[in-house]
Amino acid sequence: MQDILEAIMAAEGSADPGRELAGVAGLPVPESYRGVVVRAEEARMFTGVATRDKDPRKALHLQEVPTPELGPGEALVAVMASAINYNTVWTSIFEPLPTFRFLQRYGRTSELARRHDLPYHVVGSDAAGVVLRVGAGVSRWRPGDEVVAHCLSVELEDAAGHDDTMLDPQQRIWGFETNFGGLAELAVVKANQLMPRPRHLSWEEAASPGLVNSTAYRQLVSHHGANMKQGDVVLIWGASGGLGSYATQMALHGGAVPVCVVSSPEKAELCRRMGADLVIDRSAEGFRFWSDEQTQDPDEWRRFGERIRELTDGEDPDIVFEHPGRETFGASVYVTKRGGTIVTCASTSGFLHQYDNRYLWMHLKRIVGSHFANYREAWQANRLVALGRIHPTVSRTYPLEQTGQAAYEVHRNTHQGKVGVRCLAPEDGLGVRDPELRARHADAINRFRGH
Repeated sequence: MQDILEAIMAAEGSADPGRELAGVAGLPVPESYRGVVVRAEEARMFTGVATRDKDPRKALHLQEVPTPELGPGEALVAVMASAINYNTVWTSIFEPLPTFRFLQRYGRTSELARRHDLPYHVVGSDAAGVVLRVGAGVSRWRPGDEVVAHCLSVELEDAAGHDDTMLDPQQRIWGFETNFGGLAELAVVKANQLMPRPRHLSWEEAASPGLVNSTAYRQLVSHHGANMKQGDVVLIWGASGGLGSYATQMALHGGAVPVCVVSSPEKAELCRRMGADLVIDRSAEGFRFWSDEQTQDPDEWRRFGERIRELTDGEDPDIVFEHPGRETFGASVYVTKRGGTIVTCASTSGFLHQYDNRYLWMHLKRIVGSHFANYREAWQANRLVALGRIHPTVSRTYPLEQTGQAAYEVHRNTHQGKVGVRCLAPEDGLGVRDPELRARHADAINRFRGH
């Protein structure tokens, strides 16, 4: 593994980094590598513990694992950096169910897929790195290519997947519903998960947008989601967080009017630094949408709607960008404009959503479910990053050895933007190939750092 890292590091400052990186093709693939795992034997370790009190640091382990055999249509990637997503938090606290059930189900589909059904699960759904090997039938990528990986793993053997790959019955999220994920020194992906790495970003910056940027693109911009247009008022929950920070940027660059909902003055300031003028600090303004664990408070919905109208000169949101779930969903349905859209992915505060259906059916609103992105949407979202239109939101990074702490901070919502993890990269800031483009966007690239 050290030889692979040295070959990649030789590209730093080189006049021809591609030539240096092509040298990895001649290096042997290690028999094992270090990966962050959860273990099947510990799947019940948090039984009886409240969700908030479950500690990812106890369940995530860094251990040596065997390098799997590479199958047709796959690629082996040396991972320089990855990032924490909420699906890694869910995996680490074994909610809503242990991910070993996903691996077992996948393992029953084919002999090749059986590799994934193991007593450990290498997690992580983001990666930036260098291709080491490609399997039979791969022609677009070759060893030495610098890549990022999106997390859509799909077989494409069913007709249902060919209009929208997210509808394929064999669609899975890599590193969550498959093994050999990105929080590791090596990762196995399908070759059609790979995309060109944005050349003006460092490894940890390039790794951070993948899942959340693509998710926000489909959820907000794509015709499969809210189909946002210029002038739309878009309410964005958690607007400075890992997902919301990309939705905020897309709303601004797409000519929409974001109304950013956050939970602290520091988060409000980050939204303003992104260019958003309309910000609601729900903690400072005391919004409490539940009067107790079983009862929502419609008066708070109304007060929240009135606050939005104060900011927008009387307009209700055309689109509500939902992902907290249980805590906010009743309010989201209530405040959406007549004929508007609530587009939802994830449920970080709880999966069981409750709302008053009168405000949906009588006002002709729509609820749209959105899950990650298809290959084209992921590619388009990555292209926006490569062009310098959408910027990474890395606030801090951790070495691979401290992945548990990184996941803990995301679980407790003490972070801003994205929390990155350096896998093979020995320090932040490495891997920049286009310093001129970076210099033009340096302030935007770094605005979340240290928060």
